[in-house]
Amino acid sequence: MSIQVVHELSDVAAGEWNALEGGIDNPFLRHEFLVGLERHRCVGDHWGWRPRHLVLRGDDGTLLGAVPMYLKDNSYGELVFDFAWADAYQRSGLRYYPKLVSTIPYAPITSPRLLVHPAADRAAVEQQLVAAAHELVREEGASSLHWLFPDDTQMDTLERHGFLRRTGCQYHWFNRGYESFDHYLERFTRDRRKKVQQERRRVRDAGITLEVLHGDEVSAAQWAVFHRFYASTYDKRGGYPTLTLEFMQAIGRDLPRHVVLVLAKHQGDYVAGALNLRSGDTLYGRHWGCLEEFNSLHFEACYYTGIDYCIAHGLQRFEPGAQGEHKVWRGFEPTTVWSAHHLAHPAFADAVGRYLHQEQEAMEQQMAELRTHLPFKRPDAAA
Repeated sequence: MSIQVVHELSDVAAGEWNALEGGIDNPFLRHEFLVGLERHRCVGDHWGWRPRHLVLRGDDGTLLGAVPMYLKDNSYGELVFDFAWADAYQRSGLRYYPKLVSTIPYAPITSPRLLVHPAADRAAVEQQLVAAAHELVREEGASSLHWLFPDDTQMDTLERHGFLRRTGCQYHWFNRGYESFDHYLERFTRDRRKKVQQERRRVRDAGITLEVLHGDEVSAAQWAVFHRFYASTYDKRGGYPTLTLEFMQAIGRDLPRHVVLVLAKHQGDYVAGALNLRSGDTLYGRHWGCLEEFNSLHFEACYYTGIDYCIAHGLQRFEPGAQGEHKVWRGFEPTTVWSAHHLAHPAFADAVGRYLHQEQEAMEQQMAELRTHLPFKRPDAAA
């Protein structure tokens, strides 16, 4: 087996990449999505996301495994926050950047990070990929190696390879066999049910209608207006809209049934929108924006319409993005997510390891407390 470090994923054939893991269904891991980020300037030197993908081939050239990986000179767009670690390095006279990160840029999506061909020996391929990642740390002079949002199985694998486990929390919706949104609300206590119904009613009473479009149903004009909404969110918060209009148009064209765009219209004009992507069983909420504020429209476009879509299309899970404890009383359950970390400096690795142990205990306590605020009736409670 031989390892390559690929600076442009377009150098790997789409069919080869997408055949890993038995056929990649997760849209964020697909060749079209990752190449689109590179081709349309959503990553690169200007954003501090320099592709360093690992590719493992057999003697006959067959792609046996791969890792989406980036050399970073900042920690933005990762959503696993290590700014305090970087500050501690700097105060000690050391460089935290560059660092190596295996993740999906700007997307806190749990999925495999060690991608293996189904006919390959998984343990052997994973061993080679992890060893190659450590070697790349040395070659690039990086301070550390991070795997963000691996799935449960791969988190266990990485921990066996000596990586530190970090525990995080997101809020996910799970389909318990609901036949409709009203059927879902039957699980709620009376007060919580009335509040959700009130929020949905406010949007209808304002004369707002929602359109749900797959990628191949979105026109150039609709993409342009949604990109304005998306950019306005960052303008309001002082951030940078890293996803270009050309990228959005490309994924709509290249991943037509993976893209789910929600657009809100008022008096004949679009006023807000939410961009989602989907796999065969999961909806992923990603970006929201509006040019005009309406009471409860954010919750309708970003959460309730997504739940409606999941029920209608038989999806089992809805991940509406990172953070947001306000999601809990709307029925999104605290869910553990992971990241794995290796710091080359032994003293810092030891200090971070102790911190992560304490953080995990605090996170578990916080999640237990949050679960007490879920809106669902107790099994023995009245409606």
